[in-house]
Amino acid sequence: MAFPIASPQRGAPSRRALLKWGFLSLGTAVLTTLPKTVLAQSGKSIKTLTFNADDVGILNFALLLEELEAAFYVLALASGKITDAKEFDYLKAIGKHEATHVKFLRKVLGKNTTFRFRDLSFNQAGLEAVLADRNTILNTAVALEDTGVHAYNGAGPSLKDPTYLLAAGSIVSVEARHTAGVRGLLQRPSTEPDSDRAVSDAELVPELNPFKGRPYDELYTPKQIVAIVASLKILNNPITGALVA
Repeated sequence: MAFPIASPQRGAPSRRALLKWGFLSLGTAVLTTLPKTVLAQSGKSIKTLTFNADDVGILNFALLLEELEAAFYVLALASGKITDAKEFDYLKAIGKHEATHVKFLRKVLGKNTTFRFRDLSFNQAGLEAVLADRNTILNTAVALEDTGVHAYNGAGPSLKDPTYLLAAGSIVSVEARHTAGVRGLLQRPSTEPDSDRAVSDAELVPELNPFKGRPYDELYTPKQIVAIVASLKILNNPITGALVA
């Protein structure tokens, strides 16, 4: 069964319009080839993504999260499940941000980029699950954006190159605005309550979390982020390397 990208509904933009929004490195790749790629997974060798415990590994890991977010928003908008104009426009704006983050990180990394978008192997059943309906899409957006905030904050103390630190720092605050906005659409608290966190107090690394409480964001390790991403079941690629060991 083909992965369901619904035909545009009345008032919803066409695929051509989606491309005009500037989804940069994704664009046609997601909207036209991703469904075929998903269907072909059984006979395809799936690339292992390796991230070393250094600046290059950290920024490539951040790039992976941004690629997943950008792809998710393209598919969410094309799904036909977001019918409220305000919500559609908000997700469209976030999607443009994420695609811009992808382009930015790839430019910063340059020849140190370790994977391409077409190396990513998406799980059809997992994608169908997170795109099932409006509530699921918005809650998945919250989960992805919250994960991004925890990931950037957790990796920040390990970055040594000022350019890479600037790149990460300039993105994390935008991710936080994204999750607050989507939480507002769901009438959920704008800040993440403990009950929403994927990592419990007992699992937090004390050295990364000298401050604790609602005014502070908890810092997650890359290994913890990998576990969260795996729980969404949207990516088939194995993830390895010293960064996530």
